[in-house]
Amino acid sequence: PRAVMAAQPPSAPGEPSPPPPPPLQYSVLLEHLVGDKRRPRAWDPSVFGGIPCPPKSEEQKMVERVMESCPFKATLACVGGFVLGGAFGIFTAGIDTNVGFDPKDPYRTPTAKEVLKDMGQRGISYAKNFAIVGAMFSCTECVVESYRGKSDWKNSVISGCITGGAIGFRAGLKAGVIGCGGFAAFSAAVDYYLR
Repeated sequence: PRAVMAAQPPSAPGEPSPPPPPPLQYSVLLEHLVGDKRRPRAWDPSVFGGIPCPPKSEEQKMVERVMESCPFKATLACVGGFVLGGAFGIFTAGIDTNVGFDPKDPYRTPTAKEVLKDMGQRGISYAKNFAIVGAMFSCTECVVESYRGKSDWKNSVISGCITGGAIGFRAGLKAGVIGCGGFAAFSAAVDYYLR
């Protein structure tokens, strides 16, 4: 593409003509418009005629404080873990071929009542375990985030290590170390995927 030259005013007779302007350099223009030197503008909706946000009331501020508190986060994780664990337990019991199996009489077909009872017991067991793990992880992450004063991936890794280690230490030191590393790696992978 040709560079567009600005029209020069005619010079008076006897005067030397001014030098022509330098050609337009597209690389300099692109660097200015797109490159690293371009500073991003702060997003302000009021500049574009957006709806201004009214100041928050005391009730709204109180609700935000409650929802950001550690007890609320731990309770929410506990309830979510209970529901998820119950659903997972019922699902695994539904596809297990040994549900309702009686070792005394291996050829007997279990009744629907026995199968449903076994599914319910497994669902409650999984729900309790998931609720405990969810509450421990959420509470630990909130405490670590409050202590560090930052919200990044390190919080979930540290809290995952603490939670996994605490669960694994019931079976010994080696299981605690493996639980710490495994839960920390899982927390890091989930945090990386979600962010």
